[in-house]
Parts: sequence; structure tokens; C-alpha cells
Amino acid sequence: MNRFGLLLGAMLLAGASTMRAQMDASIKLNEVMTSNSTSLQDEYGQHKAWLEIENISHSTYNIRGMYITTDRSVLDRNMSVPERIKRMSIIPNGDERTNLSGRQHLVLFLNSKPHLGTLHLNVNVDATKPVWVALYNGNATQLIDSVTIPVMEADQSFARIANNGNAQDWEVKSADRVTPGISNVTTVSESKIEKFKREDPYGFGMALMAMGIVFFCLALLWITFTLFGMLMRHMDTAKKVAQHQPIKPITKTVEKTIEVGHKTGVILKEGLDTKGIDREVYMAVIGLALRQYEDDIHDVESGVITIKPKDTDWDDEYSQMTHLHEAFIPSSHNAPTIPTTPKLH
Repeated sequence: MNRFGLLLGAMLLAGASTMRAQMDASIKLNEVMTSNSTSLQDEYGQHKAWLEIENISHSTYNIRGMYITTDRSVLDRNMSVPERIKRMSIIPNGDERTNLSGRQHLVLFLNSKPHLGTLHLNVNVDATKPVWVALYNGNATQLIDSVTIPVMEADQSFARIANNGNAQDWEVKSADRVTPGISNVTTVSESKIEKFKREDPYGFGMALMAMGIVFFCLALLWITFTLFGMLMRHMDTAKKVAQHQPIKPITKTVEKTIEVGHKTGVILKEGLDTKGIDREVYMAVIGLALRQYEDDIHDVESGVITIKPKDTDWDDEYSQMTHLHEAFIPSSHNAPTIPTTPKLH
């Protein structure tokens, strides 16, 4: 049982060490300035050399307890850990800023004193010479990242080109392109996503763009369905017109016109070939053809009969009663004389 417990403990310790090493590898040196004259100031208004560290992962990691050094002698594998620690400067505890979230940056001031603050390290930097800077893990045994800084002019920085931490290419950045505390903006490897995040850190542009796309799609749908509805209404109207007004008579009219025109052309061609027939004969023939055309067109009816009403007053009761009264009542001069009885006195 004790052996099994020891084995299990060893496996857990090895797994934790492996996970710790992977997390340590997510911390990278990102930008360094060795000659600071007018660039970044510390909380005391001083211009000191500074170093930027980036967490390239998307997980939160606390870098307290890690070491920064510019002494190449620590690369000696035979050097003891206590001796190596003496030549390094530790990132102290007690500051929330050392707890780096995903893609976050932290600036540490060099050539300073730890009693000035958590972010002030006693790391010697000589701007007149190339400087080797290294980042070690909390055990002071594993080298996590390192870079050699060339001699640069004042306010220039040496920065990693790629922001993902995989590339080993660095470049000297002019004073107007120095970016302490944020992602390195380079002309070589800055992606569109990084540029969009830099120019729109709060996401207002993304929100407006998303709303614009949604409204554009809604407007496009409204236009599409409106045009489709208009087309369907016109098609329905055309069907109703075709049902009430057939186009067959129009087709017959066109056929008759073509036939008469063909006959007239044939007659004219034959007349030009003979050249001996009188012109009046052709005129008469053309006149007969036009007359036939008019008769044929007249015979083509649409099938719609129009009846126009005409009022004859045959059902007018007043008029009928008046005629009947006049027929049966004689006039005054033709009326018979009625004898009167004489009065007796």
C-alpha cells in the first residue's frame, strides 16, 4: 500500500511539473528598451529602462516568483541554485498586476530598486553595450525565454515581431512605434484581427458592423419580397386580361395582313417582269386586295356582342292611360243634348 501511494504521488508530482512547465512556456519576453529618455515614465516620473512580458496563452497565469537576469554566468549548469538566485532579480509577490490573464502584458522597470515598488527590479542594463536578458522559472533552474538586445538609439525598443510567441524574429522599433503594455504593432506580421483589436479595443466597431450587416440583410429581404409580390400581381392581372380578352382575333388580323401583303408583292413582281401591262390594271388589283383586306378584317369578330339600350316608352303607364282617356271621352261640341223638364208655376 505504501509503495502504491508513493508511486501515485510520484505520478501526480510529475504531471504537475509537466503542466507547470507548459504554463511557464506561455510567458515570453516581448519588448525591451535599454535607453529611455522621453518614453515611458514610472510612478515617480523617472525614465528607466524597461522590459515587457506577455502571456501568449488564453489562460490566467501568475508570474510572481519568476526571475529576470542579464548575467550570462547563470547559464553554467554546474552553478548551484542559491548562487544562481544571487545573480537574478525575483518578481515579488503582493501585486495583482503580476496575475496575467490571457494575452495580457506587464512592464517591469530595470536599473531600479525593489523597495520602489513591485514592478521595480534590480537588473543592471548598460545601454552602450549589447545586453542579454533572460527569464527563468520560479525554481531558477529552467530558462523560459531569452534575447540579446543590440545597442539602440534613445527611445528605441527591441520587440518581438510575431505576437503569438512562436517566432524568434525581433526588430528595432522607432520611438513613434514603441508599444509598452500592449501588443507589438509591426508592419511585418500584424494580422487583421490584431489590428482590429488594437483600433477597436471596446468592440463598438464590431457591434456597429454586426448591426449594419443585420439591417442590410433585412433590407435586402424586404426588397426581394416586394419585387416578387409586384411580379406576382402583374402576372395575375395579365392572366385576367387574357381570360376576358382573347388574343385570337388579333392573331387572325396579323395573319390576314401578312397574306394580303404577300399577294400584293407577288403581283407587283410579276408586273415588273412583264412590263407590258397597263398601270391601271395594277392599281385595280391593289384596290381589290385592299378591299379584300378590309372585308376580312371586318369579318374577324371578337365574340363579344354589345347591346345598346333604346327607350321607346312602350311601358309608360301615364302615357297609355292618357291615350285611353282621350279615346273614350268625346269633345264638348259633339256631345248629345239632354232635354230639360220645364218648371211649373
